[in-house]
Amino acid sequence: MNAGGNIGKELVRELTGKTADFVAGYRSQKHVDTAEQEGLKAVIADYSRPETLRSAMEGVESIFIVTPPAPNLEELEGNAVDAAQAVGVKHIVKLSVWCAEQGEFLFAEPHGAIEKQIKASGIPFTFLRPTGFMQNMLANAPTIEAQGAFYAPAGPARVAEIDFRDVARVAVVTLLENGHAGKAYELSGPEAMSHSERAEVLSKVLGKKIEYVSPTDAEWKAMVLGFGVPEWQADGVIDLLHYYKAGKSQRVSPSVEDVTGAKPIDYRQFVQDYADAFR
Repeated sequence: MNAGGNIGKELVRELTGKTADFVAGYRSQKHVDTAEQEGLKAVIADYSRPETLRSAMEGVESIFIVTPPAPNLEELEGNAVDAAQAVGVKHIVKLSVWCAEQGEFLFAEPHGAIEKQIKASGIPFTFLRPTGFMQNMLANAPTIEAQGAFYAPAGPARVAEIDFRDVARVAVVTLLENGHAGKAYELSGPEAMSHSERAEVLSKVLGKKIEYVSPTDAEWKAMVLGFGVPEWQADGVIDLLHYYKAGKSQRVSPSVEDVTGAKPIDYRQFVQDYADAFR
């Protein structure tokens, strides 16, 4: 589901590498046509159009639910759960968020609600609960390139961020192998880092001085609203950063290695792999 998103693309890549029998869901016919030209089996699966979800899930045993951030995420993913229940899907793997069941930050609330809906549906489930994503730093590529700096009101908060690719690897295992039903995996990278420490890694790998600047919440919000970020999303990020500053996402989880058998990607490797994007 949403095979065109960041994690969806990585999941398709991983599934293709395993010669798995799968169907990729996209929101538009244009993306379906492109996927089919690339040899994929693809269908329309638009979370805002429940009728497309039912037809997309017909005959499918396991589904992966993932949506980009949205103010109506609970409604959209709820449509997917309803469709899965209607057509008899046997296993749901849902991309959630760190400690979703506790609902301690704004982005966690709809994910926690959907987890409850999935449990109530009676469909066997697996929840993947990642911390922040390393790839979120790519949104700062323009200022890193132009100013040698990036901005976030995170202060010294330390977060054990994870690479999208590790989330996709975990998703593949939980979709294709038995033994993961009823599990909720908290997923992190191999170490907790502050933005100042990330700036040091960026500087070394990119070969130029990169600084981390921590503005006030109000200063940062005004800046990103000027870039066109919706207010609900800016407020959600600020709330999430408060959660980070409370030290609640710095714990390192062993789940990536436990599930996949491989250690998670570290921050230096991430920056090396995406160096061109920062330049």
